[in-house]
Amino acid sequence: MDYTLENCQKIVDEWIDSIGVRYFSELTNTTILMEEVGELARIMSRRYGDQSFKENEKNLDLAEEMADILFVLICLANQTGVQLEDAFKKSMLKKTQRDKDRHGNNPKLQKGSGDQDNVS
Repeated sequence: MDYTLENCQKIVDEWIDSIGVRYFSELTNTTILMEEVGELARIMSRRYGDQSFKENEKNLDLAEEMADILFVLICLANQTGVQLEDAFKKSMLKKTQRDKDRHGNNPKLQKGSGDQDNVS
């Protein structure tokens, strides 16, 4: 199967119908999304930041947490009638038009401009 965003929305909808019984409410799914983002943030802060892993966190999977976020985001898109593939294309066009010169002209982003700690 081709895992386009459109197909992923169909896959999630079919999964909800066959296994999930029904969608949680939009508010519940928004809360779950925030919980999943928090789990991703925990991994990021420990793997790439200054915090160390607790003993029970050593097997946390970055990719799995990102996929969990995507799943809940797709649920919310399905519930609210958002076609993510169309929305993503529109967002990329907006970002490209808005930022076509902005990032290239930002001295903080130039190669050799120092590390992230020096960015304010």
